Amino acid sequence: MTGPVTTEHVWRDLTPQVLGALVRRYGHFESCEDAVQEALLVAAEQWPREGIPVEPRSWLIRVASRRLIDILRNEEARRHREDAVRTPDLAPEPAAAADDSLTLLFLCCHPELSTASQIALTLRAVGGLTTTEIAGALLTPEPTMGQRISRAKKTVRGTPFRLPAEYDERLAAVLQVLYLIFNEGYTGTAGERLERVELADEAIRLTRMLHALLPDDGEVAGLLALMLLTDARRAARTTPDGRLVPLDEQDRTQWDQAAIAEGTELITRAMSTTQLGPYQLQAAIAAVHSEATTAADTDWPQILGLYNLLEAHLDSPVVTLNRAVATAKVHGPSAGLALLDILRDDERVTRSHRYPAVRAHLLELQGDAAAAAELYLEAAKLTTNTPEQRYLRNRARRL
Repeated sequence: MTGPVTTEHVWRDLTPQVLGALVRRYGHFESCEDAVQEALLVAAEQWPREGIPVEPRSWLIRVASRRLIDILRNEEARRHREDAVRTPDLAPEPAAAADDSLTLLFLCCHPELSTASQIALTLRAVGGLTTTEIAGALLTPEPTMGQRISRAKKTVRGTPFRLPAEYDERLAAVLQVLYLIFNEGYTGTAGERLERVELADEAIRLTRMLHALLPDDGEVAGLLALMLLTDARRAARTTPDGRLVPLDEQDRTQWDQAAIAEGTELITRAMSTTQLGPYQLQAAIAAVHSEATTAADTDWPQILGLYNLLEAHLDSPVVTLNRAVATAKVHGPSAGLALLDILRDDERVTRSHRYPAVRAHLLELQGDAAAAAELYLEAAKLTTNTPEQRYLRNRARRL
């Protein structure tokens, strides 16, 4: 780790490493996860008072290991077994923390779990998101999400801690998990910051690891390209005082050209050598945006064509929302609004801020300022990300 260690650093960087070390040594995924959480609570109490240890990861592994021994002994006692769990003299050290994180990623995407549970458990154990954040990212009530994570931990109990011999059956869920971790980092579900940069960086790091493991998989390359091309805009997305800057108003000279070049090379190679998939198509859309030196130069007909292809590969209301914007850019706002009407009763988007925000944008383009302002305010009430709230309210005031 570099820089000052904070609670968020601990949760993001150290949790999967500590959890991986314990599961590799002891098994008992569910008990290990509980022990790591208790070790983090101890750290939250002691570190502000006594200072951060020189080796915080080793400290957490020792504390979590001792707590795990207590948990396992209590379980043994409850089952009235005669053999006690032996306490090792030394806590395990993660020989390869990065590999452990990737192994943990595949473990959490166990094939006996539903896709929703795979995603939730991985976001919790590897991504470091709270249950509230996961519920928001997956548009699921928080109590339901808490129960889902608890059941998922019980399901993976006893699973050997190693990379699976066959990746195919888990890869789709792994990619979706990484995609959601990146999205949560790029635009947080809640809070005072638009971004949680450390989460976006972690998603990119894990996806690079996965690409190194599966260099010929087009969708892995596509996802990495999508992340790089999207994250390249980071510096231009907010003003110095934290206000959100929409894509068409960003200073594109601030975009990270090295990331754009890497992402463009990845997606160009993947689309020319592998079977086309949804992550590649999303990366291609991001690449078209990156090619435009100004918003006016954007090749919207090409973007609309790519969204048409993407919608054939991916049944998602968010894709339809974005296709409506592209349709409005090519055929006019009335055409985009007509496309939005098919989502009017789709609760996957209508209960989030995205649907009213997009409709407001298209109404603004159409010249209906009053209706647009009303919907911008409605969207502001539905998001819990403060910079997004301010941006949407400012749009309403401008109208």
